[in-house]
Amino acid sequence: MSADYDNPTFFDAYASMDRSKYGLDAAGEWHELKEVLPDFTGKTVLYLGCGYGWHCRYAANHGAKQVIGIDNSEKMIQQAQSMTENQNIAYKVEDMFDLEQFDTKFDVIISSLAIHYIEDYTNLSKKVYEQLSSKGVFVMSVEHPVFTAEGSEQWITNSQGENAYWPVDRYFDEKVRETDFLGFSTTKYHRTITTYVQTLLQQGFTLDHLVEPKPPEEMLANSEEMQEELRRPMMLILAVHKAS
Repeated sequence: MSADYDNPTFFDAYASMDRSKYGLDAAGEWHELKEVLPDFTGKTVLYLGCGYGWHCRYAANHGAKQVIGIDNSEKMIQQAQSMTENQNIAYKVEDMFDLEQFDTKFDVIISSLAIHYIEDYTNLSKKVYEQLSSKGVFVMSVEHPVFTAEGSEQWITNSQGENAYWPVDRYFDEKVRETDFLGFSTTKYHRTITTYVQTLLQQGFTLDHLVEPKPPEEMLANSEEMQEELRRPMMLILAVHKAS
């Protein structure tokens, strides 16, 4: 990812986002993501790209025995640590491709809005599968392929400056997309829904949930901007488990 979370200017811009200030309840997809999460009671949990650690604290507060959150940004890990009092959560500055460092298997692995920043999705899926215990669960969210396909991630406006439509182009062209995020050039990797799902199935996972979340009614009622999220999907949630 070319937008550097350890860049103080970028980090400050990220900190100004509602989901950074107010946590999971400010994330439009959260009310549907939490419905596909497993029972955390007594489970060991690994979070890939943990950011501020919101999901780590949710798991710990809902019965997880141990939670480890990893992120390749030192500033993110420092922020997560400053917001966490749970004694059963540990944060580490690590790359998500270094999972073999862990000498234990995890019951649950989670990643939210991070995997569209990594190039080798197939290899990551393999590493996740190997790091899960028998019947372990993997839950991931990414930006929806309809959202990422054209690349600019911007509405096409009409002559009055109103949002006319969302562009979808090059859908089957699974290559790098360069877009703007918080004023910084950002590299993302577009994939089709087929690729996201079939890669997991071919690895040996069983698909439990595929969700294209919509914002909850309370968000829609209080924000015209949020109402535009009903015009095209922005997120994709997948939940799978390891059969044995």
